Amino acid sequence: MSERTTEDITAHIVGSGAALPPIDPQDEFAVQIADQVESFLIALKAVAAEGNPGTGISMLLLEISQLLLAGARLGAQVDFTPTTDYQPDVGPDPDLDELRLRLAQLFGGVDTYSFVFDPYDPEQVESLLSDDLTQIAADLENGLRHFTLGNTAEALWWWQFSYVSSWGNLAGALLNALLSIVAHDRLDVEFTGELDRVAAANEMLDGAPEPEA
Repeated sequence: MSERTTEDITAHIVGSGAALPPIDPQDEFAVQIADQVESFLIALKAVAAEGNPGTGISMLLLEISQLLLAGARLGAQVDFTPTTDYQPDVGPDPDLDELRLRLAQLFGGVDTYSFVFDPYDPEQVESLLSDDLTQIAADLENGLRHFTLGNTAEALWWWQFSYVSSWGNLAGALLNALLSIVAHDRLDVEFTGELDRVAAANEMLDGAPEPEA
């Protein structure tokens, strides 16, 4: 009996699952995803502009969690199909360099973090919170511009494709990293070799408001 590969197992699980009914690009589903995407982008830019780590970390925890719910809804659907072979022109990509720099300043000493991108092919990756948040914003912005211009099928296809291939994993890693910052602050957890980062996390959240009783 031959050994089954990870690809075989994955194909079996996905292929044997009951597919959800196709989504009409004009229905409420597309509007809900677009609203969540826009909410995340507005919140991310507001957090970067305010530059307050104490409140910013809490806000990003909430917004990334909600964004991941939207992504899971996209991932659970059958594949969306764009109406043309080429993406419609939506103009030049937005300049997100200022957003990236503001986020890097916000995170300071805890900007660098590490995560495993694929748990079935485990390899630790080192990255920056500011870079990955900006990459997610770029992916979401592209789909939102399609949606705003009426290219709903293209928007859903892009959001679904980029969720599975890129921003879904990044958002999960970011959520875990931000939760780790909060845990270090509230539980006073110390890990050998990471004392500088723990101290930086504690310092970042010193200004956070006390939770209501």
